[in-house]
Amino acid sequence: HLHGSRNWQPQTSLEKVLIIFAICRVIKEEKYAARRAILPMLQAEEDERFVKEWKKYLEEEARIMKDVPGWKVGESVYNSGKWMPPATGELRPDVW
Repeated sequence: HLHGSRNWQPQTSLEKVLIIFAICRVIKEEKYAARRAILPMLQAEEDERFVKEWKKYLEEEARIMKDVPGWKVGESVYNSGKWMPPATGELRPDVW
């Protein structure tokens, strides 16, 4: 409810614009609230997909590198000490 009376009508163009801005602000907040509500579910689905793809990736790495002495499957070739997720799409066979 954006105004005090049901019969109130905006008298000037400025009042009309301000009402439109207020309506847009309410709609925008509802959109962001909906996104915040479903974000944990979307993240869980992506995490599940990532784990499945990562397992396939490690199996493929083990198969390819089986004859390389000292190769440790899944170990980073970088020496940062921090785990970094692959870049977006890196484990997506449909993107390869």
